[in-house]
Amino acid sequence: MQLGKRLLVVLIVTLFCTSAASAGPAETVEAGVVFGGQSTEANMSAASTMNLSDFPTIVEVYTATWCSNCVDVEHALDDVESNLSMQQYHTHRSISEVQDPFGTDELDSRYHERYGRWSPPAVVFNGTVMIKGSVAQSESLQQDFATIVNQPLQLGNGTSTFGWTPTGDSSGTVTWATNVDHNQFGEGSLEAYLWVVEASAYFEDGSNGLEHYPHIMREIIALGNASQGSVDVQLPSAFDGDDLSVHLVYQFTPLVEEEIVEPEAPVADSESIPFVHSLATLTMIGAAAYARRW
Repeated sequence: MQLGKRLLVVLIVTLFCTSAASAGPAETVEAGVVFGGQSTEANMSAASTMNLSDFPTIVEVYTATWCSNCVDVEHALDDVESNLSMQQYHTHRSISEVQDPFGTDELDSRYHERYGRWSPPAVVFNGTVMIKGSVAQSESLQQDFATIVNQPLQLGNGTSTFGWTPTGDSSGTVTWATNVDHNQFGEGSLEAYLWVVEASAYFEDGSNGLEHYPHIMREIIALGNASQGSVDVQLPSAFDGDDLSVHLVYQFTPLVEEEIVEPEAPVADSESIPFVHSLATLTMIGAAAYARRW
């Protein structure tokens, strides 16, 4: 009996690890395009204007400090980033998490709401293409990732302007302006966000052995859906050190049509069927009387 229980536990663990490590082909995501990436260190002033065609690929990585195959994925992404224009943003698992100290429930929930609930690792490119797991579909993970990064968004003509001015140790003013053809995205809302990222943090107890964890998402601050504006913001604390950076990112959220629920057929009122109720009552009385006789 004990042997059977042990085998069952081993089977469950094996199935979980296999599902987390295996990977399918790249999948299209319908959550809405994500683009941008203009950035600066949080303690430095900056101003820049970029053509939309020059934006790097936004790479959102879902990871955890206990996820050993996440390390393979992240190292492959590092290799691609050394040759191609892309920026990584790592969201760490937080909900029901007992080991990883870097995630937040808000960021974890956002990732799942946009892209579905998956075990790490999972990688999303520009909010439109996802690869889950760590098994290459081609000769290598590097080739899988590079193939996607080499496919530009084709946002058309336009520019984005980003400005950042620190106003304290943990505060600043962000300004932005963009001119982009919204019609290409369909019905929905295009909003600007400030993504706050920690360059690297040390955690020696991570069971995947990485110890120094890069590109950690600390917070996403909504700036609104105006094409330009200025907002004063408070920044979160870094896990360690003084290496926060701020990134201007645009996110499109498609309009989701509400499902029309057909109204249920009305239940007949008791007064509309008095004969049935009366007949049922008489039947019950008769049955009781018959039972007493026997």
